[in-house]
Amino acid sequence: MSVLVTGGCGYIGAHVVHALQEAGKEVVVVDDLSYGKPNRIGNARLYGADVAAPGADQRLAEIIGENKVDSVIHFAARKQVGESVEKPIWYYRQNLNGMINVLSAMAKTDAKKLVFSSSAATYGEPPVDVVPEDVQPMVPINPYGQTKLVGEWMARACEQPYGIRFCALRYFNVAGCGPVSLEDPAVLNLIPMLFDRLRQGKAPAIFGDDYPTPDGTCVRDYIHVSDLADAHIAALDYLDRDQRRYDAFNVGTGQGTSVRQIVDEVKKVTGLPFTEAIKPRRAGDPPHLIGDPTRINTEMGWHAKYGVEEIVESAWKAWQANPSHHIDTDSWQQQD
Repeated sequence: MSVLVTGGCGYIGAHVVHALQEAGKEVVVVDDLSYGKPNRIGNARLYGADVAAPGADQRLAEIIGENKVDSVIHFAARKQVGESVEKPIWYYRQNLNGMINVLSAMAKTDAKKLVFSSSAATYGEPPVDVVPEDVQPMVPINPYGQTKLVGEWMARACEQPYGIRFCALRYFNVAGCGPVSLEDPAVLNLIPMLFDRLRQGKAPAIFGDDYPTPDGTCVRDYIHVSDLADAHIAALDYLDRDQRRYDAFNVGTGQGTSVRQIVDEVKKVTGLPFTEAIKPRRAGDPPHLIGDPTRINTEMGWHAKYGVEEIVESAWKAWQANPSHHIDTDSWQQQD
């Protein structure tokens, strides 16, 4: 039997494919390659397809049957908060249609275990700084988070009628890198965005320094991508159990780090004497978002191994290993 990973050529997906292969699993990948790269998945079989497209459920069912897939890890989705605010209809269409097609394919086949790539964005602006999975109210404040919460509802509704075993992993801020070849290919997350500005000789941006936090910048729970990949292996094992108390899990450290603290860590790791620029707040960003990992620690035996220093160091190592955006630290100068 094999594992189907949708979006497996992307940043998180490729790390999970690597972890699955290290664990001896047969892996099949479906990816439209809008962000991912096909050389990141080792010997996994790759099918180029958009899971949100009309008729994708039938194609997914064929792929599942051809490869004797019994488990699906569903990543393929759009994931930029700001973009989701600007293009809500497109986000609903992409993320919800993709989830419908995956579930429809599983309902028709023998693939009955689903690990869903959810998000801490499902919590919106929770009434506590450290968020448990059952916090109330749970009101996402941007279309991206709404699509992830609705995706969880969809999967939960399909458990009984179709025999699908499901769990959602609610990620917090994923960063860092495992093997340098698996560097984040898209400059969409905070640390690659900081590095990219430095590559251009420009001031890295902090979006908002007037939040109700200790230093005025957003506070997040940063989780190393290799830790996150291990959580997916643990989740597949969890779905093998007949008795499962929960179907939603925070994947985080329980520790908050502000954007300014990340910027300071980047200064330390890179050795570059840059000055950051303060920009207006981005729409849809809550001030605090830190996850309580007690449930996944207890139920799956998973614990984060890495902290912010290892996250930034590993991300910098991978960035510098890529010739297309390597930064010469000896000659670097800030231009603005």
